[in-house]
Amino acid sequence: MRFDYHYLFLAASVTLASFSQILLKKGAMKGYPSLLRQYVNPWVIGGYGLLCVSLFLTNCGLRTLDYLNAPMAESLGFVLVPVLSAAFFGEKLTWRRSVGIGCIVAGMIIFYI
Repeated sequence: MRFDYHYLFLAASVTLASFSQILLKKGAMKGYPSLLRQYVNPWVIGGYGLLCVSLFLTNCGLRTLDYLNAPMAESLGFVLVPVLSAAFFGEKLTWRRSVGIGCIVAGMIIFYI
């Protein structure tokens, strides 16, 4: 059985989308003097730029793979966002969140098998 490198495209896509959410969250936590400045700032532009790259990588990844692989790859984002939030914002990974992350990972493994 040979590994298809298109899975790496999907994993990179979800990772970039998760980082994008973190950038957008960082931008939303700041106060801005005007409505225009609220939407035109480095955090928001960077976040949406990463989302565009993520969209491109998703298209590359699903070019040869079955579409059944997309939900499994997208569920990786539900794991990455809380972990990245803990790493960048100091949010606590509570016992409840850890159990949720474990359930998502178990579901991904079962789905893949």
